[in-house]
Amino acid sequence: MAPSNEVASIQIGGKLAVVIFIFTLLAFVVESELTQYVQTTLNYRQPYFLFYIVHSSFLITFPIHILYLRLTSSHSISSLLRGLAVAITNHLVPTQRKRASDHVYASTRFPYKKFFKLALGLTFGISTPAMLWFMSVSLSSMTDITAIWNTNAFFAYIISVKLFKLKWEPKRLLAVLLATIGTFMVVYGGAKASSALGDAVPSSSSPSTTTHSMSTSKPSAPLIGNLLTLIAAFGYGLYQVMYKIYAALPSDPDELVVEPSASVSRTRSGGGEYEHLSTNAEDIDAEEDAEQDESSSYPTPTPPPAPPFALYPNLLTSLLGLLTLLTLWLPLPLLHLSSLEIFHPPPSCTVWAGIAGIAGTGVVFNAGFMILLGVWGPVIVSVGNLLTIVGVLGVDIVFGPGLQALTVWSLVGSSGIVGAFGVLVWDMVYKKG
Repeated sequence: MAPSNEVASIQIGGKLAVVIFIFTLLAFVVESELTQYVQTTLNYRQPYFLFYIVHSSFLITFPIHILYLRLTSSHSISSLLRGLAVAITNHLVPTQRKRASDHVYASTRFPYKKFFKLALGLTFGISTPAMLWFMSVSLSSMTDITAIWNTNAFFAYIISVKLFKLKWEPKRLLAVLLATIGTFMVVYGGAKASSALGDAVPSSSSPSTTTHSMSTSKPSAPLIGNLLTLIAAFGYGLYQVMYKIYAALPSDPDELVVEPSASVSRTRSGGGEYEHLSTNAEDIDAEEDAEQDESSSYPTPTPPPAPPFALYPNLLTSLLGLLTLLTLWLPLPLLHLSSLEIFHPPPSCTVWAGIAGIAGTGVVFNAGFMILLGVWGPVIVSVGNLLTIVGVLGVDIVFGPGLQALTVWSLVGSSGIVGAFGVLVWDMVYKKG
């Protein structure tokens, strides 16, 4: 069944997805700037604590979305939750789907155990790379860390090709390589400019693509730090692909990234996309009679509405926040006792306001990131995130040292990143069109 024009337009990058993407980029740029301001200007250097606060704040995403839908639509909260439960059940337990779909939600039990495992896996998958990044900050230079971290776009493409046994697409591979090389140009070009200007800015609190967050302290173990960052970049690329496979709802039958059960069934049938249908007329008549008898034995209640756009990824984002709040406080006392990060509460209202701003923009960025992962896929989203490098560079020019922040390398690298993203978007639109 082909997707409707409305769904296809959203998949290709309809207005709503584009708006979300723009707000996601802006939120990350603001989050990076606020993070640096809190840790440098306000001198509140508690990176793990900030990470914990920001990720725990994710839990507000779903309640806000539900409240918005309740106030702006005719659907009740219970009907929205029932529709969401049906979609999750059909996604996680596809074998329980019935062709008589009118009563599927009444006859299928919600897979609480599978859903909890999914949420726990997502929490582990997104938190582990971030923690490795924090560990590497004290071991290596921020220049190396920033450049290596942003290779996650390259890893996302490699992993996608290998897992799904796809053919190498020269256009996409070239775009990803161009974006990665552009990142190195901006980061190392910016580092040389910062060194020439005498800048000395400590690192930010999250895996950032900022060009000016360079520490002048001598790295204690650069090889280990770079290796940890490389593992973190690979893990982040893997997380994006795994999210698309296991977590995102299948919204486009033409997507190559499908839910695992469909992948298995296609593999077992020799790569075909459709089930083998019987051509015997008697068998077809018997199947139709069986369907009629089955459907007549069930009542026909009004099915709940399908989940509105972005409600499901916002639910997952909130669950990530809840699990972070309940579990990832454990390292805080350990870091304090080991003197790796001695905890002290924010000393002023200004610091509290800065942390609130970091948390708010972090919520917007990660919510948009989760939505776009399901809509556009990991390769385009990971390369699109590199546009934050261009955004931060623009902020530096306007509010920082001015045109002194712009070098030939940063200009060429930024152009490469923008060009690479444009190639990927054009390729997606061309294929969908």
